[in-house]
Formats: sequence, structure tokens, C-alpha cells
Amino acid sequence: MTRTRRVLVAGIGNIFLGDDGFGVEVVRRLDAPGLPENVDVADYGIRGVHLAYELLDGRHDTLIMVDAVPLDGARPGELAVLDATGAGADPDGADDDGPFGVPPVDGHGMHPLAVLRLLHRLGGRVGRVLVVGCRPADVGERMGLSAPVTAALDEAVRLVGRLAREEAARTSERPDHTAHIRRTDTEATSA
Repeated sequence: MTRTRRVLVAGIGNIFLGDDGFGVEVVRRLDAPGLPENVDVADYGIRGVHLAYELLDGRHDTLIMVDAVPLDGARPGELAVLDATGAGADPDGADDDGPFGVPPVDGHGMHPLAVLRLLHRLGGRVGRVLVVGCRPADVGERMGLSAPVTAALDEAVRLVGRLAREEAARTSERPDHTAHIRRTDTEATSA
């Protein structure tokens, strides 16, 4: 019996801070039923801590985070795909941690790197991490996206859908070596 490798598309951001709601709006518009069966789509909003804890179960081999990102040199509304695989795993302990080696956590919102740092501190890992980012124009206290970010939504939805399909196909081609171990454990307990 083989375990289906899964892809998680996570929209993150605060809808009350203008363009910070970009990721939430993209996953809201994404045609989740039209994606492969092994792709999960979820709106995490400001619940970055919840996302980190959910990833601890090991169900997802690939994470695609969608968020407003301050892309250097980009115009507002410009999109980028960032490979964040391995980000947040600090082998030298040089992360910007609070006292006692605990990473700073904001229960009302976390940027992608903070989510990954928390995940690693909790002992979790994700095989591949992509961030689909959009340069915000306005993250002030207001509802609704700015004109440049709104104009980028259709392209962002297409981009996230394409990446989700590609990652779903890539993960389904890789063998799952844990399936045999899990089956053996199940057989041992039922015998």
C-alpha cells in the first residue's frame, strides 16, 4: 500500500491590511476541485502558527505559500516564485530568536519565513517549499486590495494552479519508502 504524496497550497495574509490579503484572495479564487486529488488548498489568513502545527503531521511533501512579499526592486503587483526549500532550518542557531532560544511568534500573523522557522523548531520538515509572492502597494489598515495587486490576481491564480499541478505530478512520481514501513507496523499490531 502506498501513501499518496500531498501538496498544500496555503493562502496567508491579513485581509484587514490591504494588499496583505493577497494570498487569501488567490486561494479563494483558485478552482480547488479542478486540481489533482493530492492537492489541498486552504486559507490560513493570519493563522501562521496553525499552519506550522498542521505541517507537523507529515501529510504534505510540498508546500506552496501564497502571500504579499516585499520583493526588492519589483513594482507593486509584480509576482515572483521563490524557492524557500530549507529556509527556516538554521543549523548554526543564528536565527533572530527571542530570549531562551524561542522563535518570536505572532498569533495574529506570520510571514512565510517565520512559519518555516517555527515548523523547524517544532521538529517538522517539508520536502519542498515554494512561495508565490506579490509586491504589495498598500498594507495600511483597510479592506480590499490596491489596483496593481487586484490586476495581478488572475495571473497569480493561473500561476498557483500550474505550480500545484506540476508539484502534484512530481510528488506522485517519487516512490514512497515509508509505505512499506507503515504496512509492516499495521500488520504487526493486527497479528
